[in-house]
Amino acid sequence: MNHLSLLEVCLQKIRNQILPLIGSTEAGIEFGTGAGGDIIKKIDLVAENAIIQTLENYDVSCTLISEETGTKKIGPKPSEFYVTADPIDGTTNALRGLPFIATSIATSETPHLHEVETALVSDIFHNITYTAKRHQGAFRNEKKIKPSLITSLEKAVVGVDFNTVRFEKLATRLMPVLQKSRHLRHLGANALELCYVADGTTDAFIDLRGKLRVTDIAAAYLILLEAGGIMVTPEGTELNAPLDAVQRVSFIATSNMPLCEIIRENLAER
Repeated sequence: MNHLSLLEVCLQKIRNQILPLIGSTEAGIEFGTGAGGDIIKKIDLVAENAIIQTLENYDVSCTLISEETGTKKIGPKPSEFYVTADPIDGTTNALRGLPFIATSIATSETPHLHEVETALVSDIFHNITYTAKRHQGAFRNEKKIKPSLITSLEKAVVGVDFNTVRFEKLATRLMPVLQKSRHLRHLGANALELCYVADGTTDAFIDLRGKLRVTDIAAAYLILLEAGGIMVTPEGTELNAPLDAVQRVSFIATSNMPLCEIIRENLAER
């Protein structure tokens, strides 16, 4: 079985097991602290177990890197390839029944972000799945996608993640961008929001908190780049990081380079 087909099987098992839990009290039952540092909710655990069960049932040898388990070796040759997963992207939305959650899974030959080769991000509520293979483009429900051509910050729809206790400091840093952007959004599932940049639904997504785990965006990173978008560090360098449950990243993701440069120039004003 090729890697993308394997990820699709994982996705179907996750959907079948978590859809009955979404919005329920049971979904929020706590099971201690995960490898990524957050409290494990039942819905997270169920989704991650669905991936583990699928990999084991198909006699796959790999290393799973995930928010709850951390690093788990599966099969007799776990270094054959790596599976990096955020089984539930948007756990708070899932607990409240807000219809914006995703599953994010990627594979790579080494545990590094720039080595991701196959990616899948699926909108669980709306049964929309984004996929990509390195050098083969990106797709939304098997239809090839590309980002928007908007280069004006005033016209762009810009996603910004403000979820931090250091809100005042973050808002101050972002102020030049916020003042010029007329269409700001944050929907609560960052991998899916990056896919919206990839298919032209939005034009940019900014996360400068240094809080987001690399496991959350590994799949969306490849999807955005294969679609033709841009994803760089706030300093404008290539985004790369070890694939590890505790590794955090900050980034600017845009539909095109001119818009990326405009956002970076505005941030530099502070």
